[in-house]
Parts: sequence; structure tokens; C-alpha cells
Amino acid sequence: MKIIDSHIHLDKYDESKQMQILSDMEKEHVESLLTVSMNLTSSIKNYQLSIKDSRIKPAFGFHPEQSLPSEEEVTDLLNWMREHRDNMFAVGEVGLPYYLRQENPSIDTSKYIEILERFLAFAKEFEKPVVLHAVYDDAPIVCDLLEKNQITKVHFHWFKGDIKTVERMVKNGYHISITPDVCYEEEIQELVSIYPLKLMMIETDGPWLFEKIFEAKWTHPGMMHYSACQIASIKNLPIEFVYETLYRNTKDFYNI
Repeated sequence: MKIIDSHIHLDKYDESKQMQILSDMEKEHVESLLTVSMNLTSSIKNYQLSIKDSRIKPAFGFHPEQSLPSEEEVTDLLNWMREHRDNMFAVGEVGLPYYLRQENPSIDTSKYIEILERFLAFAKEFEKPVVLHAVYDDAPIVCDLLEKNQITKVHFHWFKGDIKTVERMVKNGYHISITPDVCYEEEIQELVSIYPLKLMMIETDGPWLFEKIFEAKWTHPGMMHYSACQIASIKNLPIEFVYETLYRNTKDFYNI
């Protein structure tokens, strides 16, 4: 039963682990990796990885959980993305800095919103999906921006938020992806129970580390088999149906 990692930071693994992941893909039935980027340097690395292995599907963008880039840095990244638009599968990872703001509440969110809108405009111009980092209080703000800019092909990765926002996302047809912490986090299990399977994918967000049954293990796309089984259990659906739906959702969403 084939799976696709819909969100992984492959460029952030060391070379030996990158090679291990790629060599394990066939035996773990992992067909593709949608690898997201942090900035221009990260985007270039993911692009180079994708040239070497066609199973790597790169997304280019600026991750919001870091210091604001300069105007020159944003422009350079967008110009580079424009030049490589035929090689990219999505704009991402982009969004708003929720966790950074918990550490520093004085951060000016408006500047991050301005940057996000520029990436959304790029996605709309070139008809690319958007991979979003937008959780809790930031999610409704991002939903406003998506609706304002008429962006519909949307992937909220590792989403957390209130039921009102969840209902809004479902109504708009936005996709989400589920990480291996669905095996032990009640918040994620509750989300799986109410979100439609037809709008769901699975991811690792590697090399982010997980807990409980994954304690002391480095994050590998093979862990997503646990996620698929847990989703099937929560939704009380046949495992084969869940695998096929998750797989097909991701292929269709990213045109893989």
C-alpha cells in the first residue's frame, strides 16, 4: 500500500540520512517526497536534490518561524522561484510565525502578512498549490487572506485550531496533513475524527522528532504507515480504503 510524504524538510537531514531515506523508499512503499523549503538557500538545495532523484518533489518558499528577511532577500527568492517555476510542485512552506511570537510577543505580524501575500500572489499567478504553516490564532487570519486572494488549492500542514476554523477550512475545501503524533496526541486524533478523509494527507515534517512509540528514533517517512493505520482506526474505515484515499488525495493535489 503506497504512501507519499506530503511535507518533509529533506534538505535539513544530513547526507547519510538523506541517502538512507531514498534507499528505503521502495521497501517502505513511499512513492514520493514533497520537500518544502525554508528560504532561498533551502530552495536551491531541494531543487538540486530533485534533479538527482525524480521522486523528490520540491516546494519553494520562506518559512515564517524565523527572522524577517530583507526586501532584497524576498525579491531574490521570488525571482528565483519565477525562473524555476516549471520545477516546483508548490509554494511552501509559507505562513505566519505563531511559535516565534510565543517567544517574542512584540513581533510585528503585519510584516509577515505582507510577505505571505506576495507568495500567495505568486501561487495564484502560476497556479501552484500553497503549503501553509498557520496554526491556532493565525489560521483565521490566513483563511481571510486565502479568501481575499481567491486561493483554493491549499494545504495546511500539521494543523491545530478551533472548531470554527476547521469548519471554515472544510467548507473551502482546504487540505490538511497528519503527522505521526496522531498515534498519541488527543488534539490531532480529534481533528482526524472530524475532518473529511477526502481532504486529508499524511506527512512527517521530518527531521522533526516525535515522542512515545517513536522515542529516540530519527524521523523517517516509513513512520507514516503508523499514521495511516491510526487514521483508519479513528474513522473506523477499512485500512485499504484509507491508504488508497490518502495516496490518491496527495497525487491529485500535487499533480504527481
